[in-house]
Amino acid sequence: MAACRHRQRVVKTTATGMTAVRPGEDDAARKLYEGLTDGGGERSRTAIERVLRDNGLAIDDPRLRELDALMQGYAQAVDIPFEAIAPALAGANRTLLSRALTGNLVIPDFTAFCAEIARMFDTVRDCRDGDVAAYIPQLARADPDGFAVAVCTIDGQRFAIGDTATRYCVQSTCKPVNYAIALDRLGVDAVHRHVGREPSGHSFNAITLNGAGLPHNPMINAGAIMCASLIAPEQSAADRFDTVMQTWGALAGKGAVGFDNAVFLSERDTADRNFALAYFMRENGAFPEGTDLKATLDLYFQCCSITVDAPGMATIAATFANGGVCPLSNERVFTSDTTKNCLPLMASCGLYDFSGEFAFTVGLPAKSGVSGALFITIPGVCGIAVWSPRLDALGNSVRGVEFARRLVKRFAFDGLVATAEQTNPRRRSAEAAVDQATYFCAAAAKGDLTELRRLVARSIDVNLADYDGRTALHLAASEGRADVLRYLLPLGAATDVADRWGNTPLDDACRNGDAASIALLQPSKPDAVDLDPGGMFRRGSIEALAY
Repeated sequence: MAACRHRQRVVKTTATGMTAVRPGEDDAARKLYEGLTDGGGERSRTAIERVLRDNGLAIDDPRLRELDALMQGYAQAVDIPFEAIAPALAGANRTLLSRALTGNLVIPDFTAFCAEIARMFDTVRDCRDGDVAAYIPQLARADPDGFAVAVCTIDGQRFAIGDTATRYCVQSTCKPVNYAIALDRLGVDAVHRHVGREPSGHSFNAITLNGAGLPHNPMINAGAIMCASLIAPEQSAADRFDTVMQTWGALAGKGAVGFDNAVFLSERDTADRNFALAYFMRENGAFPEGTDLKATLDLYFQCCSITVDAPGMATIAATFANGGVCPLSNERVFTSDTTKNCLPLMASCGLYDFSGEFAFTVGLPAKSGVSGALFITIPGVCGIAVWSPRLDALGNSVRGVEFARRLVKRFAFDGLVATAEQTNPRRRSAEAAVDQATYFCAAAAKGDLTELRRLVARSIDVNLADYDGRTALHLAASEGRADVLRYLLPLGAATDVADRWGNTPLDDACRNGDAASIALLQPSKPDAVDLDPGGMFRRGSIEALAY
């Protein structure tokens, strides 16, 4: 019985709602406390916030509310005592903080990742091509040089740069959300009785339907209007829009989501094409029976007039990346099936008439809007929001598209690193370097030229060394892999590198007694080693070199 009591939870909740630590059972909390130092041993509020920020966590994170509250009384303290914040370290924060401090969040080196994002931001900011949308006055008045980028990972790591406080209308980026709301409420079969799921091959606002008389997909105007008709049609107009707004708020982690009535009125006053699409669909019997077209169109225009800032939109994108669960609140907003069905349509149809090219060159689920909005979802990793009002001829943010291109050129989010320029941000840099050296040296030892060529094609450093300082040349020489030496030497593989025991590749070749390897590595007889332009060995007097 005593053993059972010992294994009980070590925390309890006090009358104030805080978590209390039971005496003598706070080892885990103390380890977390020890990790909350800035390197100099200081645990002031500023130092703790810096440690959290380096790992991508902000003190205003809803999940860290208890820690924030406990530190309020220690704003000027140089060293906050363990007992003051122990309840937060032992309670609901424990798992999150433990993962952050041990580098086990989805992007372990978040500081380095953010530095790369900032560099891309600075580069793309110099692009001033394109013009702001001018079909309604409110969009025409947007600052053409406005620019913001925000990131939110599925673990709630956040970073934002630029005009991050600027609120903008979501415009067509509301389409994936409306589609997801309809899917969640009705199910995939009921929704797709009224809207298709294929790219149209036509302009995003073309007056055309598919072979079944339905809009081609939810990401074009006709499909978005159809999805609006499927959202709580039994409710009043006010309640329907309230349903949508509550969903947006949940997606953003209770972040600020607003509404621009002036944009709504302007959208409605200039909506001849959208009215034409709606009447065309009604003529073809595409709407559910009893659909009120005016109410449906009003709801669609209202959805386009919702406002967010870039950090809020990044959190929304991260919720899609996280299978429908908001990273900041841990609230499930959509089912995993809903997000699974939504992301492929974003990938194939999300950027108006540029969708195919974007899918080919970037390959990430995304949705753009004529306000300059772009949100990108990287499943299982993060959501990224870009806002820049300058649009190209197809209605997409010029900077947004360019940023996305640079993003996938720099990062291999799927783990398939194709070039030396790419890194996988989900892996620690040291771990990735060790793996590269291990793979390369192992391939050299086995004489696997196919694998070596594959790695070299990805711009691997041919002089990478393992833990013992042994390069691929060392391993190949030790195993008598003369064909590997012939391949690596013209690529710049160094012959004078010594391992931890002071041995060079030539020393290993001599120890192994392979005459061909010795001939290739022997520095004192350069005339006997003749490599043709293709890197192939022309045999010299090997016997003269063997000893």
